[in-house]
Amino acid sequence: MRLVRLWMVGIVVLATSVTGWSQQSSGKRKVIIDQDAAGPGGTDQQSILLLIQSPQTEVLGVTVVTGDAWLKEEVAHTLCMLEIIGRTDIPVVPGAEYPLVRRKEETELWERQYGSIPWVGAWTPRRYHPADQLGEMPEGKPTTKPLDEDAAHFLLRMVHKYPHEITIYAGGPMTNLALALTIDPEFAGLAKELVFMGGSLNPKTDDPEFVNTPRHEFNLWFDPEAAHTVLMAPWKKIVCTTVDISVKTRLTQALIDRVKTGNTPAAHYVASYARLYGNYNYLWDELAALAWLDPSLITAKEMRYLDMDLNHGAGYGNTLSWTEHDKPAIVGRSVEVQTDLDTERFYKMFVDLLTAPTPKS
Repeated sequence: MRLVRLWMVGIVVLATSVTGWSQQSSGKRKVIIDQDAAGPGGTDQQSILLLIQSPQTEVLGVTVVTGDAWLKEEVAHTLCMLEIIGRTDIPVVPGAEYPLVRRKEETELWERQYGSIPWVGAWTPRRYHPADQLGEMPEGKPTTKPLDEDAAHFLLRMVHKYPHEITIYAGGPMTNLALALTIDPEFAGLAKELVFMGGSLNPKTDDPEFVNTPRHEFNLWFDPEAAHTVLMAPWKKIVCTTVDISVKTRLTQALIDRVKTGNTPAAHYVASYARLYGNYNYLWDELAALAWLDPSLITAKEMRYLDMDLNHGAGYGNTLSWTEHDKPAIVGRSVEVQTDLDTERFYKMFVDLLTAPTPKS
C-alpha cells in the first residue's frame, strides 16, 4: 500500500512538472479576466480564450472596460466569442465606459502640444465611432446578454465569496479595479494576486512608438489615475508583463497557420479572426495570460516599484519605476516585472491550448 501511495504521488508530481501548472486543493485556479475586449480576434480576445482553454482554470467572469475599443462593442465581441466556443456559462460584465479623469478632447490638446500618439484606443481617429454604436461585427451580433451587474460590484462580490482564492488578470486599463477599490478598500487584500499587462520601462526595439516615448504604454496611459490607485493598493502579489518583454513576441502568419490545423471551436475562431497589423503584432496580453498559467515560461524577472506620472504635462500617463534602493517615501508593494522568456515554449503553449478541446464548465 505504501508503494502504491508513493507511485500515485510520483504521478501527481510528474503531471505538474510537465504542464507547469500548479493546482489548488479545490482543483482549479480561480480567475477573473478584466479586459478591454476589442475584437473579433486580436490580443484581447485571444488572451481571454487562452485562459478559458486551460483545463486548470475556473474563469468566474469577464469584466469589460473601455480601452482598445468602446465598452459596448467589447461586450458584444466577448459574448459572440463565448457563443462560438460554447462557454456562455461564463458571465460577461460591463464596466467603466470612460477613464476616471482623461478625456478625448484633453488628449487631442495634449497631442497638439507634445506630438501625436499612434494608438489611443477607442479614440483612434481611423477607427473612431460614438460610444453607443457597435461598429463592425464580422462574427455577427450576440444572442446572449451580459450580466445585469456592473464590473466593480461583481469583482467585490466574487472576492468576498472566495477570499484569497481569486487571481485578478488585468489586460486593459485599470478603471474597473480602481472603482472596486474606491467602493471597498479591502478588495485588493481579499484577492489572491494581481496579474496585469501594462507599463513600459526601457524596451529594446526600433518600434517608433517606444523609441520616441519608451515610458508610454497604452493600458496604463489611458487611465493613469486608475493605474495609480491600483498600484498603491495592498495586493498580496503583483506580476507585470511590460512592453519590454512583450515586444520579444510576435504573432506571425506561420503561427496562425499552426493554430488553423486544429479542429476545435477556439482554433476556428482564431483562424477566422486573427489579424496581422504591420509591425503591431506583439502578443501582449497572451504573454501575460500564459505566463500566469505557466510561470516557468519566464526566464528572467526583477522586482520594481511602479507608479504613474499624473502631472498633466508631457509625461502624463508615463510609467514610473524604482528599485528598492531609490524608491520614494510613498510607494505601493513591489511588483514582479518579467524581463525575458522562453519564446519557443510560449508559442507552443499558445498553439496547444488554442487547438485543444474547450473545457466544459
